[in-house]
Amino acid sequence: MSTKPPCHHYPMAPLIRFTLLGLYLALVLPLPLLAPEPLRQPLLLASITGLVLVVAITSERVELDAQGMRVGHPPWCAWLLRRGWQLPWSRITALTPVTTSQGGRVYYVRSAAKEGDRSPDAWLLPQRVSRFDDFLARFTRATGLDTDGIGRISPPWTYQLLALLSGLLLAGELLALILVPA
Repeated sequence: MSTKPPCHHYPMAPLIRFTLLGLYLALVLPLPLLAPEPLRQPLLLASITGLVLVVAITSERVELDAQGMRVGHPPWCAWLLRRGWQLPWSRITALTPVTTSQGGRVYYVRSAAKEGDRSPDAWLLPQRVSRFDDFLARFTRATGLDTDGIGRISPPWTYQLLALLSGLLLAGELLALILVPA
């Protein structure tokens, strides 16, 4: 009886995911309540649809196993988003740093092209995953590439501040809903 080699899953970091969900709710939740009566139901349906899309987008995950790495979404939403990629460890050749317009740094995973392959030769290294240090250590062991100096795309305090502000917005909206007569 053979056992399948372990697959390591790295979902989006909870701080990032729940901050983005909270921000969406803080910005969109009051809209159906503030809309004129004829627009309330369509706006409520649009808000729910938007929430499902934000949940889907923030459900992206990375999987590492003995063969390579995969970046994508779970089956319930993969059919809709159709984003994602996979690459065997043997084709990964380098990491290329690129400075963003906001002053951050992202890294592209470079690969050797296969004969007759028209797929791109660079993919964005996921930098918003949970257990990021473990992810980088496994990536380094599998590829032999140096990942020292690679950090998250933005420091945690930015998402902590955004989470705080989103929470304050939601609390203010709830307080207004309770205190303001209909």
